[in-house]
Amino acid sequence: MGRVGLSTRRLVRAGAELADEEGFAQVTLSALARRFGVKPASLYAHVRSSDDLRTGIALLALDELADRAADALAGRAGKDALSAFAEAYRSYAREHPGRYAATRHPLDHETALASAGPRHARMSRALLRGYALDEPDATHAVRLLGSVFHGFVDLELSGNFAHSAPPAEESWHRTLDALDHLLRTWPPTPATVPATGPNDPAPTTTPAPGPDSPAPATT
Repeated sequence: MGRVGLSTRRLVRAGAELADEEGFAQVTLSALARRFGVKPASLYAHVRSSDDLRTGIALLALDELADRAADALAGRAGKDALSAFAEAYRSYAREHPGRYAATRHPLDHETALASAGPRHARMSRALLRGYALDEPDATHAVRLLGSVFHGFVDLELSGNFAHSAPPAEESWHRTLDALDHLLRTWPPTPATVPATGPNDPAPTTTPAPGPDSPAPATT
């Protein structure tokens, strides 16, 4: 294929396909040039570098994933919304593993702000409104959801769950059940206890024993 018809948009989409087929780490201008049957220098008019190409793929993937997540969330709340949102990420990762990996590509501050990244954050917070979390717990919960979703999906895609029982599908649904329970029973922020030094007096009150406390001594 000659140079006719090359454009930044076309190259980024071809790069995204290459990422899904061979892995995001394998996406370079040289690999993309071979795909189009041209020399790498022919691409510089449209893409400045391999990193510029990967950034374009990351932005494309963030947009696609945001659209999928938004469609999944529409009209849902609570556990239903949580499950739909999580499934949007997992299904996208399964269908487009290279593009999914691209969503974690580092972006500079201005590019990140202009990307669909903030849209993902807003959807996460919209989902959490069904659980009545205030700040800073809402931010803690957003980070928790991202960690669990991405961590599970990364491990699943790399085959870590393929050789043991129960099946990953069962673990996935139990994980979502556990997240829903945690969000509904989010622990209160612990009270700040001042640090005591070696010369500070001992506390004058004794906390009430809990179910796991040792039995009080008898006289």
